[in-house]
Amino acid sequence: MKKIIFTLLLTTSLMVTGQEKEEKTFSLSGSVDTYFRGNISGGNFDTAPGSSFANQAGFALGMINLVAAYEGEKVGFVADMVYGPRGADAVFNSVGNSSSIVNQLYAYWNVSDKVTLTMGNFNTFLGYEVISPTANFNYSTSYLFSYGPFSHTGLKADFDLGGDTSLMLAVLNPTDATEYNPNGSYAFGAQLGFSGQYFNFLYDQGAYELDFTGGFDLSETFFLGVNAAYFSGDDAPGFYGAAIYPQIATSDSFKIGLRAELFQETDGNFEAIGTDPLLYTESSVFAATLTGNYSIGSLTIIPELRLDSASEAAFVGDKSLSSFALAAVYSF
Repeated sequence: MKKIIFTLLLTTSLMVTGQEKEEKTFSLSGSVDTYFRGNISGGNFDTAPGSSFANQAGFALGMINLVAAYEGEKVGFVADMVYGPRGADAVFNSVGNSSSIVNQLYAYWNVSDKVTLTMGNFNTFLGYEVISPTANFNYSTSYLFSYGPFSHTGLKADFDLGGDTSLMLAVLNPTDATEYNPNGSYAFGAQLGFSGQYFNFLYDQGAYELDFTGGFDLSETFFLGVNAAYFSGDDAPGFYGAAIYPQIATSDSFKIGLRAELFQETDGNFEAIGTDPLLYTESSVFAATLTGNYSIGSLTIIPELRLDSASEAAFVGDKSLSSFALAAVYSF
């Protein structure tokens, strides 16, 4: 009898263990991107907007992005590595050679169906656009994205409040200090989400940023994205701006969209529009970017026309700069 009971217990244990192993999954994904960029008018041949992540002349490299993830029922991790100029721009404040390729590196614990804790380095919750070109419609990036934070390192708690409502609270290292805390101060972040609309807040060493990010499916083929932000600090220059992202799908393989953005510096030079604080203090820029997305399997071809018009002669003596880009993004 004891042998039978022991056998049943052992069998049950093996079945449970086997089920647990089946529920845990490991994945490797990522992307490769490259592009051509040339100016049509304004500036010199290599002049680029102060915000683009596609700022090299001629044929140029983006990055290779490798994302390793292990997902279990309760716990998991993400290791997101970037190699190349676009990746280097995204992790610009990394100190160590090995850390300069880390875009994200975090572990998480699903405490319950309603609560998840995450600790490590993760991309920012602020803004509409992200570092990976596969998750953006436009290939070049906005001023709002490029001059907000890219990533944070710390501890965050995500709460599912039900009814398409969510809340995130975070304690973080100072902004852009992604490897360790350099001065002993901490930043605090919060996000309230409702039906795909997100209200974000970040406070860091006397400075704060308010941000709204959202989108609306106006029809089966027409989507409108929205981003607005305001940044101010005691001893730092500030900015505010807004962007809209109307996008239309003309077929299963082709979409066309426009990003229209107004970006304004306040309280000193933020160096988004120029680098001379005497000339470009509190300057503004309007940027319109017309982008197409043509998908061929896992490859997306992205032609893009962009016009940047500034209040000052910020583009090597010119107030405006028009450019063309053609990008190839392969995701896997």
